[in-house]
Amino acid sequence: MPATILRPALPRLSVGPGTPQPAGATPVLGGVNFAVPAATATGLRLVLFDPDDGSVRTEIDFPAEHRVGTVFTMTVRGLDPARTHYAYRVRDARGSLSAPVLDPRARHLAGAGPWGRRPSYRSALAPDTYDWTGDRRPGIPLDELVVYETHVRGYTRDPSSGVAHPGTYRGLQEKIPHLRQLGVNCVELLPVCEFDETDNTYVSPATGEPLRNLWGYNTVAFYAPKAAYATDQTPGAPARELKDLVKALHRAGIEVILDVVFNHTAEGDRRGPTLSFRALDEAGFYLLDDEDRYVNLTATGNTVNCNHPRTRAFVLDCLRYWATEYRVDGFRFDMASILARGTDGTLLANPPLPEAIAHDPVLAHCKLIAEATDAAGSYQVGTFPHHHRWGEWNMRYRDAVRRLLLGRPGSVAEFATRLVGSPDLYPGRGATPSLNYITCHDGLTLADWTAYDHRHNEANGEGGQDGIPDEDSWNCGHEGPTDDPRVLALRDRLATTALLLLGASQGVPMLLAGDEFGRTQHGNNNGYSQDTPQGWVDWTRRAEDRGRELFTRRCLAFRRAHPVLRRPDHPDGRTPQGHPYPPVSWHGDLPGRPDWSESSTLLAALLYAHGGDGTVPDCVYLAVNTGGADRAVLVPPAPAGLRWHLFADTSRPPHHAAHEPGAEPPLDGDRVGVGAHAAVLLVAAPASAPAA
Repeated sequence: MPATILRPALPRLSVGPGTPQPAGATPVLGGVNFAVPAATATGLRLVLFDPDDGSVRTEIDFPAEHRVGTVFTMTVRGLDPARTHYAYRVRDARGSLSAPVLDPRARHLAGAGPWGRRPSYRSALAPDTYDWTGDRRPGIPLDELVVYETHVRGYTRDPSSGVAHPGTYRGLQEKIPHLRQLGVNCVELLPVCEFDETDNTYVSPATGEPLRNLWGYNTVAFYAPKAAYATDQTPGAPARELKDLVKALHRAGIEVILDVVFNHTAEGDRRGPTLSFRALDEAGFYLLDDEDRYVNLTATGNTVNCNHPRTRAFVLDCLRYWATEYRVDGFRFDMASILARGTDGTLLANPPLPEAIAHDPVLAHCKLIAEATDAAGSYQVGTFPHHHRWGEWNMRYRDAVRRLLLGRPGSVAEFATRLVGSPDLYPGRGATPSLNYITCHDGLTLADWTAYDHRHNEANGEGGQDGIPDEDSWNCGHEGPTDDPRVLALRDRLATTALLLLGASQGVPMLLAGDEFGRTQHGNNNGYSQDTPQGWVDWTRRAEDRGRELFTRRCLAFRRAHPVLRRPDHPDGRTPQGHPYPPVSWHGDLPGRPDWSESSTLLAALLYAHGGDGTVPDCVYLAVNTGGADRAVLVPPAPAGLRWHLFADTSRPPHHAAHEPGAEPPLDGDRVGVGAHAAVLLVAAPASAPAA
């Protein structure tokens, strides 16, 4: 039975049998093969659009005899792939046809840009050829990784960025010299899969104008790059510009991790738009209760049914696509606990999807990072099913640093565990599963953490009640901006001490973009809707706060120079024969006398790695004072033949708080002053080491 071609038939089009794999639309000799898994559909229709004006040109029913299993397939000969814009209409059990919906595997979307214009989406084909000649994945070991979390648009959208293409892939590419100079070797990009920034229902209280969804945690198309982040939004161009960015970052020795959202989609609940999955395989792709209502474990209206076999296959195919077609180096999974839930929504002891991702041969080079929570109360930090491959955003580290620097009861003992890579959370796995961070996109910036006791989210249009209620922050005596030099000096101390602790901790450090020069969101800790200067990186801060950037750069350089700070294994307190110190030893005002009491405000640690073969041992000493008074601490003796030198003292202004690694001045005497709310970091070096 020939295919039914509706509306005016296009000349030279003919239909023949297709192949069920690969799924999606694939150019073949003389036309395009369409393969659409649709388990509950009784029929399917292809809609072809005019690529110039988006009008419907013709519609073609998939012949029933070409269906393979639950995959609708056919080859349409006579189509030019470069000018094929298409959608599907799905026939349900009642015989009703849906409105046109997107191909879930569409690699490009037409009608998806520019930024801020309500989209009129159409799936599109475009050449996927790209010249990767000369590209090499950096392949950086986890113990050497330094992650920098940023947002493609927000990083350069502000005019102060000074780039030629603000808010785009190319704009971020222009900032690679800054990343290299800073010393990071991995960028973690907030979502770059296509999303609709106009889907935010809130308006600005100040202007009444609609607010945008800046962050993009609301995926429309999992295979298609965000078109509005490109200078050219025509199908194929965003892919080329994103690949250019990846290639340029690789050339600079910087890896690329994508933040991916497989826990929910932009379709929301049944009040939301039907974009693709709801029409094609609702029960397979979403969690539904016994009355076919959407289960909402993500606070977005829907929850992806990640461990349903068909959905699991989709997720794996998608990850393989980004790992091969775009050559990315890993993924950070938003609300990853959803990946661990079964088809009834309960947490599984051994969920199939995380295991399949961990062992997939195509993804073997990829770094895998879980945000091990969800909006339904799951908290799997330290218990996410890892299969010796998965790392985690270590929220316990974030909370421990903040509580320590605020002098909270019990915080010294808690942070000691975090400093050595959280062996309580990752026993037998080493320190590298712990991705340590103090700030991220979700919450206050580092500068705001020292300037606000309370969130200030009024601009989000939600009555100021959205975002994290309590971030263990401290305004240092004044809420918000101030000219008080004492308050500003205290804020500098807290911020530089936090950066020093991050650089000195075992595990993988992650910086939030702009924290290196005091970026502020003016107390807004939920900037997802702030496609405004409040949500963008203000690069004038860099010119105003070079001291903090210099301090950050030196901290990262010191970490690179001292493997004792980035050991893959957890250091223990046993002293090997012939060694002066164990891998880690704890101290207080006096050597060997740590104070683990609830009221303690001093933590001192000596980290030691024996040189062997006559080489100099790698040995550093860290002391942090979270109390309100200065302290003089007696330092343990340096290893034989070495002398303590001062790398950092965060009681000093940021410009002078750290020395260039290798040029640290020797310590005068056997005591070191540790200022209130500050830290010092010493390094053992030969006595003849040059003074700064």
